[in-house]
Amino acid sequence: MSEQYISHKWQQPAICRILDANLDRAREGLRIIEEWCRFGINNLEFAGECKQMRQELASWHTQDLRDWRDTPGDVGTELTHPGEEQRLSIQQVLQANFCRVQEALRVLEEYGKLNSPVMGGLCKQMRYQVYTLESNLLTSHRYQLLQRSQLYLVTATNEQLFSTVEAALQGGITMVQYREKTADDTVKISHGQKLCQLCHHYGALFIMNDRVDLALAVDASRSPTSRFKL
Repeated sequence: MSEQYISHKWQQPAICRILDANLDRAREGLRIIEEWCRFGINNLEFAGECKQMRQELASWHTQDLRDWRDTPGDVGTELTHPGEEQRLSIQQVLQANFCRVQEALRVLEEYGKLNSPVMGGLCKQMRYQVYTLESNLLTSHRYQLLQRSQLYLVTATNEQLFSTVEAALQGGITMVQYREKTADDTVKISHGQKLCQLCHHYGALFIMNDRVDLALAVDASRSPTSRFKL
């Protein structure tokens, strides 16, 4: 694609607006994560890493990009999703903003190549850095939650299993252990996945009892809390 084609009168403003919006989005998401690292867990290393990335992105957020900003003319300001209206735990806040930053960096990586190859490469490497930070921070958060969990729920065979567990989570339980001795493995995996998702929804830890193989199978749900298995 030639430079002349890229600089077409209607394309260049659009590219600048995309870069401006996603630089804002990435920096805002990093700031939200940084605030929890700083005030929530008092982790200087994580907070400093967020700040360093914010400042690096700020160096690319030049006035010529900002000059193309047109908030009244942005059709996307009317778009919303019910999932954005409520957060039930700090973990949900962090995960939502990690996703926000990662998506914005992917956009910056691709459209940034049209602005500067250096910018595209920088955003690619930063995206990998954010993936690592997410893993480290959420693992740290889970271990802190584990240390604070003085009381946890151990399940028993129960026709009202899911409603009982959810009621306990709503009441403040921060860790659930799924114990089932008689059901077949298919049922255990199905129950484990649903319980893991419930715990994830309420920011609680989930423990799968006895079977490492089933614990690994439940990991297929991709819930971060499923790393805690016994």
